[in-house]
Amino acid sequence: MLADPSEFYITAISSALTEYVTGLPDLLINPQKRLFIGYLFAAFFVAVIWLVFFEKLRMKQVLSRCFSKSIWWSTSSRLDYQLLLVNRFLFLILSPYLLAQMTVAGALFFQLHECFPARPQGLTQWSDYSVGVLFTLAFFIFDDFSRFYVHRLMHRIPLLWAFHKVHHSAEVLTPLTVLRTHPVEGVLFTLRTVLVQAVMIASFIFFFGERVTLVTVLGANFITVVFNMMGSNLRHSPIAVRYPRLIEKWFFSPAQHHIHHSVNHLHHDKNFGVFIALWDRLGHSFMHSQEANGDQTQLTFGLDNEQHQNLIQAYINPFKESASLVSSILFDTKKYITSFNFLSKPSLNTSNLLESSKVVKSRHYE
Repeated sequence: MLADPSEFYITAISSALTEYVTGLPDLLINPQKRLFIGYLFAAFFVAVIWLVFFEKLRMKQVLSRCFSKSIWWSTSSRLDYQLLLVNRFLFLILSPYLLAQMTVAGALFFQLHECFPARPQGLTQWSDYSVGVLFTLAFFIFDDFSRFYVHRLMHRIPLLWAFHKVHHSAEVLTPLTVLRTHPVEGVLFTLRTVLVQAVMIASFIFFFGERVTLVTVLGANFITVVFNMMGSNLRHSPIAVRYPRLIEKWFFSPAQHHIHHSVNHLHHDKNFGVFIALWDRLGHSFMHSQEANGDQTQLTFGLDNEQHQNLIQAYINPFKESASLVSSILFDTKKYITSFNFLSKPSLNTSNLLESSKVVKSRHYE
């Protein structure tokens, strides 16, 4: 006897809702998550130290600065919360269709066997501890660089910028702003994570065998935990904590990420990195917090020319802009093809295609 289809759908929906509701607390209790409650408490402690000893505020002022209703219940922050809740539901649906890291890792592993028939013998002499430390460090560095590079592309490629603008439309920064993303950007960063983990796992298992292990604290990468405990959640917060100039040259302070979100034209396309500042120095996009003009507590965040004021705009506007961009490029391409004469020069220079993309890009500093 066939089961009632309605029962199947009811069971599926009930299961999805249960997974959704039970998964939300994971953001706070999982040390692998940026918003792990331990990291949030650590960020608050760092903020208190900064505000009391460097900005000379009293404790009442500190609490007011950290927990002001104008920050946590602003229009911008409320959109952060809405995006978090809806995006989590969307990814619950999309996740089964995204590539799994072990699938990619397996393919890369077998490809390495094709390229290198035998594992280098010298590497088998390494101690388990050395292999674990090397894997942990290499994983952290590769992951950090990939975050920097994808983030840079998000700003430099007009089609990607249309979606990344949702994050930069935040006029108020709180730790939850880190999750203020369009689903398209979320998918791209998920694929980045899968690729990074697959490459590292496949490479190290091939060269070092089953001795590969990650040095962890509570199940999270030890190095990432250290940086998160140093107040990384203040990157998206009203507290502009600065580091000494020499440290900022190598590791980003929260204040340096505030510069990245600033609407000041001098600050645009600066400080793309997450933890390591070297990538930005090599890419000529680095800026010290002390180089920001004026008082950093007075920086203005958001977009100059447009905002995503509600959930519908945040989801729909990027698709509209990207469609307009693609349409413009296709239109110019068609003009170029139809005007081409084999006996004469084309009437439309191909450089117009690039100019067209710049116009449609409509960045907040243009």
